[in-house]
Amino acid sequence: MTDSNPSFLGRISLAVSTFFSILGDGEFAAGVLRLRKGGAAAASATPAPAAAPAAAPAPAPQPAPTLKEASPDAALQLLGLLQRDARFIDFVEEDIKAYSDADIGAAARLVHEGCRTTLREHFTIRPVRDEAEGSRVTLAEGFDATSIRLTGNVVGKAPFNGSISHRGWRVDEVRLPKLTDSHNAKVIAPAEVEL
Repeated sequence: MTDSNPSFLGRISLAVSTFFSILGDGEFAAGVLRLRKGGAAAASATPAPAAAPAAAPAPAPQPAPTLKEASPDAALQLLGLLQRDARFIDFVEEDIKAYSDADIGAAARLVHEGCRTTLREHFTIRPVRDEAEGSRVTLAEGFDATSIRLTGNVVGKAPFNGSISHRGWRVDEVRLPKLTDSHNAKVIAPAEVEL
């Protein structure tokens, strides 16, 4: 553990002790508040010896990411489209143990074709990386960790050198049909009654 990058347990210890110091010492709490607002570092409750060098102020904590709840309607709508065009749910819910590999393969071809058609009709999907799988790449410091997942022996800091095992996918455009207020998205496919 270093002063500039304490371990996880070190950060927990620091957080707990700082919490109780803030509760018990108003001057210390005011100094923390000034530090959070970007002001000068607060003086410690116990004066430091004159010979000791001044400690560098800790960087302001990053705000916690806000979590947003995803509406299930778009996911349910996509599931409905995959069922309508590819019989996706019928295929996945079918017990395929009794079928031969040839029968399963023939059904999978139909499901694959329908799923592919549906995705291409309603989404513009592109690879995250343009390089071919197996290509060697260097990831500089600050690479987008939401678009690139490091696997294997991940040690140290960027730059990282590795090979692309999967190019990834991203959606550039979504073209889902608009829904009426009365549409029940939970009904993926209505039951069919033949008369």
